[in-house]
Amino acid sequence: MTELRSAPHERLGLSVESIMLNVVLALLPIALFSIWLYGLSALVLLLTSVIVCLATERLFNHLSGQSSTLGDWSAMITGILLALVLPPSFPLWMTAVAAVAAMGLGKILFGGLGMNVFNPALVGRAFVQAAFPSAIATWVPSYAPNRFHEFIPTTLTPPLMIPPDITAWTKAVSADAFTGATPLAMWKFQHQLTAPEDLILGIATASVGETSAMLILVCGLYLALRGMLDWRIPVGMMGSAIALAYAFHLYNPDFFPPPFFVLLSGGLMLGALFMATDMATSPVTPLAVWVYAILIGLVTVLIRYFGGLSEGVMYAILFGNALAPLLDRSLPTRVFGRRKARKVAS
Repeated sequence: MTELRSAPHERLGLSVESIMLNVVLALLPIALFSIWLYGLSALVLLLTSVIVCLATERLFNHLSGQSSTLGDWSAMITGILLALVLPPSFPLWMTAVAAVAAMGLGKILFGGLGMNVFNPALVGRAFVQAAFPSAIATWVPSYAPNRFHEFIPTTLTPPLMIPPDITAWTKAVSADAFTGATPLAMWKFQHQLTAPEDLILGIATASVGETSAMLILVCGLYLALRGMLDWRIPVGMMGSAIALAYAFHLYNPDFFPPPFFVLLSGGLMLGALFMATDMATSPVTPLAVWVYAILIGLVTVLIRYFGGLSEGVMYAILFGNALAPLLDRSLPTRVFGRRKARKVAS
C-alpha cells in the first residue's frame, strides 16, 4: 500500500533534536578556537554558561512537573551562544547570572522551546549589558603567553564583588601596544582600522566567539548545505549591511569604513548565521524572511555608525525578533487556486 503525502514530496528525516544537535556540532569548532585564543578563561566561561543553562532548564522541568527537555539540545545551544558573545574576561558569577536570565527571561517565561519571542542568548547578553556595563566592556588580548596555565584575573572574581583592574596584566601579557578595545571600538572612537587578515583569522580582540570570520562562515555553511538554516536570512542580513556600508563609504571614504570591515568585524557573521536564523524567533513566510533579514542588517550598520555603542548586532536582532510575528501577518504567502466567494443575490 502506497502512502500518500502532501507536497513537498521529499523526506528529509529531520527532527528538532537532530537539527539542534547539528547546530551544537557546528558551534563546537568556534568554541574550540576561542579556547585556543583565550585559554582557560574561555574554557571555564563556556562550561559555566552551558552548565547553568542546563541546570536552569532542568529546574524548570522539575518545578512545572514536566519531563526533562534537555534532550532537545536547545539549552546547550543557548549556553554556547551566550558564552560566545561575552568577553573572555567576564567573571564567572556574572556569566551565571547571564545564563539564568537567558533561560528564565528569554525562554522559560514564554513557555519553553518554540514559544519564545526573542533569542534567549541575546536576552541574557542584553541583561548583563545593562547590569554590568563596565565588566562587559573589558577586553583582553588573544594569544596571551600563559593562557593555558593561568586565568585572566577577572575570571574568578567572587560573587557580588567588583572585578579587579587588569590594565597592568594586559600590558604584561601583550606583545604589542594593546589598546583594550575591539576593532569596532578602535574605528569608532580612535578612527583606526584593523587589518582584514586579522579579522579573517581571528587575531583581533573581540568576544569569545567573535573570532575567525572564515571559521564562522564555514560552520554556518555546514548548516545551510544541510538545510538546517534559512540561507535567505544570512544572505539578506549581510548583503544589506554591505550595501549600506558601501553607500556610506562612497559618500565619505575618509570617515566611514569599507564594507569588508563592517562584514568581518564584531558579531555580524555570528549573529547572521547562528542567531538571526533561530527558527523560533524568525519569520516563516518568504517575503517576511527577506524583510526581516534586510532590516536587521540595516539597523546593525546604523547603530554602529550613529549609536552610542560600537556594536549593534544584538539590538538589531532583538528588534527583528520583535517584528517577526508582525511581518508574518503583514506579508503572508499568497495562495494560488483559491476560488473567490460569490456574492449571493438577495
